[in-house]
Amino acid sequence: MEIDLDPPNGITGFPLGMPAENVKTAAAALGRVQVRNEGSGRQFGYMKVTLLHEQFEIVFHLEDGKTLTAAEVWIPRPGPQDVTVRFRGIDVFRTPALALLDRLTAEGLTTRHDEPSYWTVPGLSLGLTRTAGHEVPLDTDGEPLYFQAVLVGPADYYDDLLTSG
Repeated sequence: MEIDLDPPNGITGFPLGMPAENVKTAAAALGRVQVRNEGSGRQFGYMKVTLLHEQFEIVFHLEDGKTLTAAEVWIPRPGPQDVTVRFRGIDVFRTPALALLDRLTAEGLTTRHDEPSYWTVPGLSLGLTRTAGHEVPLDTDGEPLYFQAVLVGPADYYDDLLTSG
């Protein structure tokens, strides 16, 4: 199974702007679905649809309670399928995090690192985290060797970071 990240458009099978019912139906075709705050567009309690596949999870953010505004893909676990998550041909979860950041920078992209485990790519609307909820191999900087999750958002999702700090 291949999941391609295409910021700011979405991910394979889930374009940003997709209606909530379509998100739930498409997610259910891949695994079990949990819906939280159905139809809510409240700032601190908006709708989320979580796809629970035996090897990975995707959290779909519907910040207006009606349409897909961001998709957060978590690192695949070993299992019967080969699950690969790619951005511009790069395997996001099998490329060491620091090497991935070097490749993004080499492509002329701006990366921001405001907290030890969190990176963003403003202007492209990618968010990456190395935070892990279990033991994982560590890199020389003491952080997880691989990113643990990646978020794809709309065009301006992280743009406020370009003008801060």
